[in-house]
Formats: sequence, structure tokens, C-alpha cells
Amino acid sequence: MQWIKNWCRKRILRHATLDERLWHSVLARYPFTRVLSAAERERLRESAILFLDEKSITGAGGLVVRDEIRMCVAAQACMLLLNLDLEFFRGWVEVIVYPDEFLVDYEYVDEDGIAHRVRAPTSGESWLEGPVILSWADAERGGDGYNVVIHEFAHKLDMLNGNANGFPPLHAEMNRARWSDTFGAAYEDFCRRIERREETVIDPYAAENPAEFFAVLSEAFFETPDAVQGAYPAVYGELASFYRQDPALRLSRALQSQETAIRPHP
Repeated sequence: MQWIKNWCRKRILRHATLDERLWHSVLARYPFTRVLSAAERERLRESAILFLDEKSITGAGGLVVRDEIRMCVAAQACMLLLNLDLEFFRGWVEVIVYPDEFLVDYEYVDEDGIAHRVRAPTSGESWLEGPVILSWADAERGGDGYNVVIHEFAHKLDMLNGNANGFPPLHAEMNRARWSDTFGAAYEDFCRRIERREETVIDPYAAENPAEFFAVLSEAFFETPDAVQGAYPAVYGELASFYRQDPALRLSRALQSQETAIRPHP
């Protein structure tokens, strides 16, 4: 029942202990958290506390999980839910963090119909109803359009209605046909650009399949919003509706505020 859930969350927040100095240093690390308003920072803090209460973050490959790692993962993951409910991360409980890239086995079928099994290094992985797996070497960085935490947690949102396919469950006020048409057209255009070997500010990995297109565009939406808005404004609009955020506007306001602060007075 919702009132019980709300009571439990308020109790967790009331009794939470958080290293405030470390938390502020984490927020200063990533461009998309540095530009948050005071109210947004407080919402992110509360979401991170609840996230860390619900999810276990465990180390693998010899990694000892420190508070810094836990806070960095929580802060980045909860950016996706800044204006959403933590229920969007329901159905699983664990985040596994390796020191660096880790090996995964996967299968694929080539153009001749021959199946292959490959072992390759990767920086992140999300399992349907299972854990999120991350490389700490990649998770601690940010600011250049690449963000493995946002990428993998975007997959988790996509998986809320089954296997990841680039079509997460939309809010009631959103139009499913418009989402499908917008992302479909953008994905086809992006794939053509990659085939022509055009340079793009968006990670070429987005051409892998529609699920990766959604995850990569979600990364860029938070990390380099102007790039998404410039390349695919309709996609930006759909992502803004889904995440209920406007990172480009937030960044613009922050820059204007900085310019006003340093402008000499007559």
C-alpha cells in the first residue's frame, strides 16, 4: 500500500546517515549534477539514500566497495529518476562492480546464418530481472557524453516491460505511436550515417540495435544534451517527456547564472 511505502521511506530518510562532505564531492564530479538547483540536489540526495537502502552494491574481481563507489553509482543512477519514483528500479536488488572491464560471453548469428560464441571485455551489463554489472574504472568518469551507469540503468528502465527493445513503458500522457515513429526514424537515420562513416557526436554504438540506441541517447541526453537536441530534436523531446527533465535548459540556465556572477558591475 502506498501510504505504508511512503511511511517507510520517510523513516529511512529520517534515520539515514550520509557523509555529506563525500556526497558533495560526488556531486561536484559530474557536469550534470554540478548544475542542479538546490531543490534538485535535495531530491537526488533522498533518491540516492533510498536507492542505497534498497539495493546492494557488491564488489567483484577483488574490488572493495567504498562509500565513494556506492555514492557515485547511486548519484548517477538516480539522475534518471530525479523527477520519477524509485519504483522504476523495481524487480531487482543488486549492483556488481568490477575494478575495470570484465569478460562476458555472448552469442550472435552472422550474415551467413552461422552462430558464434564470443568472449569479450565490456564495461557494463544489465540482466533482465537481475543485477546491473559495472566497471568502476568507467563508472567513476563522466562529462564527455559517455556514461556507463546511465547507459545500464536506462536498459533497466527499458526492461520494465520485458527484454530491452528501446521502448520503455511510457507515462500515461505520452503517445506510443509518436515515440515509435520518432525513435524509429532517428535510429534509421543514425544507422545510415554510420554506414556512410560520417562523424557524429553521438557514440556509434547507438547503431547496434534499438535498445542500444535508447541507452546511448539517454547517456548523451544527460551528459551532452545540446548534442542530442541538435542532432535529433524530436528524440530529445521524447526523452524529456519520459525522464521529465530538460538537461539542456538546466545547463543553459546554469551557464547564464555563471556569466551573470562573473560579469563586472558598472
